[in-house]
Amino acid sequence: MGLLTAALVGACSSTDEFFSGQPAPPDKSSSGFADRFRSLFGSGSEAQAAAPGQPAGAGSTLSTLDVDCPPVDIRQGAATLQMNAPGNDQAMALRYQATFGRTARQCTVTAGTLAIKIGVQGRLILGPAGAPGETMVPLRYALVREGIEPKTIWSKLYMLPVTVPPGQPNVAFTHVSEDMAVPVPSPADLDKYVIYIGFDPQGAAQEKKPAAPRKPRQG
Repeated sequence: MGLLTAALVGACSSTDEFFSGQPAPPDKSSSGFADRFRSLFGSGSEAQAAAPGQPAGAGSTLSTLDVDCPPVDIRQGAATLQMNAPGNDQAMALRYQATFGRTARQCTVTAGTLAIKIGVQGRLILGPAGAPGETMVPLRYALVREGIEPKTIWSKLYMLPVTVPPGQPNVAFTHVSEDMAVPVPSPADLDKYVIYIGFDPQGAAQEKKPAAPRKPRQG
C-alpha cells in the first residue's frame, strides 16, 4: 500500500466527507472546519482520498518511499473531558464537557525522518454550571509501538484555548499538530505503530505544578 496521506477515524464517515465538509455541520461555528483542513493539509492527492481506480496516495509527491501512515485511535478512557466547578464533583457542577468528532493524519518521509501531521475536530458543550468565555482543553497526542510491552515513541500535551460565545450552548474546536517526527522505523515496527489522541487533564495539572526547589549542596 502506498503512502496514506489522510485518514478518518469514526463511524459512518469517510475521508471524502471529512475534507469536503459533508454531511453539513450543525452550526456556523464548525462550518469552516473542512476549509481549514483543506488549507492546512494541502490539496489534491496530498489531502484527499485517491480517485476511483487509483491506490491511496497515487500521484503524491510527498515521498518516494513506500510507507503506510500509522492508524489513529482515541486513547481508552480519554475520549471525553468533563470540567467541574472547583471542589465539586456533582452533576450540576459541570462547567464544560468536551468530546472528539473527526481526526485526520498525513505522513511524509524526508531524509530518514517520518513526519506525521495530525488534525482533530471536537466539540465543547456548556454544562449547568458553565458560562460563555474561554477555557483550555488539554489534548495529548502520542505515537506508541504496541506489543507485549508497549513503548511510547513520541508524546506531547497541547493546551488548546476554546471560546464559547454568549448565547451559544456549544462550539466546535479544531487543532492540528505538525510536531510529531521520528526516525523511519522498520516495516515490522511500523505495522505496530498507533497514533493515540485523548484528553489529558492529569497531564495538564502536573505541568502546572511548580518545580520542587533544589536542596542546597552540603560540604
